[in-house]
Amino acid sequence: MDTLLWIAIFLGTFAAMEGMAWFTHKFIMHGILWKLHKDHHHKDHSSWWERNDLFFVFYAAISITFFLLWQYNGFWAGLPLGLGILAYGITYFTVHDIFIHQRFKIFRNANHWYAKGVRRAHKMHHKHLGKDHGECFGMLFVPFKYFKK
Repeated sequence: MDTLLWIAIFLGTFAAMEGMAWFTHKFIMHGILWKLHKDHHHKDHSSWWERNDLFFVFYAAISITFFLLWQYNGFWAGLPLGLGILAYGITYFTVHDIFIHQRFKIFRNANHWYAKGVRRAHKMHHKHLGKDHGECFGMLFVPFKYFKK
């Protein structure tokens, strides 16, 4: 196995997951599976767990499947694919659930231009309570207009 190819697959998978997250968020979460995502927008629940969290479980299962293919079937690309999905999931959880939604009270005072832009873009996404007329479905790559004051 070539190390550069392994790294390219890992980084490519991580980058592709932003596109997958955007697609899933726009067309699945705000589409056919709105019932699972709705509680994330409405906060009409008292539990720390949201039905929306099932999307994390789904992508974790895909990542685990790649690890299993690597471990038990000798599919060497399963490791960088699984790790790329896992790394994106950790990043997404850190940015979305910890930094933006403050599920854990850390990173509250992040004052970096990038952090402010991501937070602004997500705030614009949540101003729409329904599944229609949404904007800013990505997480890490948001439109440049949100980085301006």
